[in-house]
Amino acid sequence: MPEYRRVLLDGAALQTVRDGDELVAGDGRRVAVRSARHLPPVVPTKVIAVHLNHRSRVEEFGIPLPGTPTYFHKPVSALNSHGGAVVRPEGCAWLNYEGEVAIVIGRTARNIPPSLAGDYIAGYTIANDFGLHDFRDTDAGSMLRVKGSDTLCPIGPGLVTDWDFRGKRLRTRVNGKVVQDGSTDEMTWDMHYLVADIARTITLCPGDVLLSGTPANSRPVRPGDVVEVEVEGLGRLTNHVVTGPTPVRSDVGAQPTESEEVRSTALGGDWEFRGIRPPRR
Repeated sequence: MPEYRRVLLDGAALQTVRDGDELVAGDGRRVAVRSARHLPPVVPTKVIAVHLNHRSRVEEFGIPLPGTPTYFHKPVSALNSHGGAVVRPEGCAWLNYEGEVAIVIGRTARNIPPSLAGDYIAGYTIANDFGLHDFRDTDAGSMLRVKGSDTLCPIGPGLVTDWDFRGKRLRTRVNGKVVQDGSTDEMTWDMHYLVADIARTITLCPGDVLLSGTPANSRPVRPGDVVEVEVEGLGRLTNHVVTGPTPVRSDVGAQPTESEEVRSTALGGDWEFRGIRPPRR
């Protein structure tokens, strides 16, 4: 399966194709995969994510799944890359990982049936749909700051074409320990359905990204943690968490909170984690 990666090479953003342990640019230059400075593999005009899709996640929250998918938007300024730092702002505590498969659009799509949606998909990559739940009390409807704050959308390391999404295993690790273990077969709505659903009213452009949902056990991470998302056939996306250099400004807007809503969502549902605070550094 061909894999394409965007890297920064000698000061220029270039698309490369993977050749074993090396990445090859169009002019023939080569760089080792391990030493390459990765960029997001595509440049989307928009990033759209489905709320709940994996059955294990629905069961974890203990709430009924809607009859059709619901979505939120992550601004492109949230994009991050393989090897990039995910910033938890000073004064925030509830930053959660969410390992996912990302769909990348290859052709302009509008008002297409699910049966043809695959023709409009360029390929797939890995995403970590980080959420800053400290802002859930004020942004629960839009998820704008929860899911759209800077650095909270790592994707990569590469775009893989000719990948069959069926029956693929998805694992997330924190500091080497498996914390999420799911499969694309537990998705209620598959990749083709999601593309066709969004494209009914929103034109999808080449490079646009759709996040397809996460399995159970999204939990908070803290500065110093290394988070890896591995998807069978797509590789492994690795990021590390750091603390932002300054606190969220306190002279404007809603402030981070640690309410019951914040804690129960960040810790996987309104149950035995109630009242427990995450470790801090």
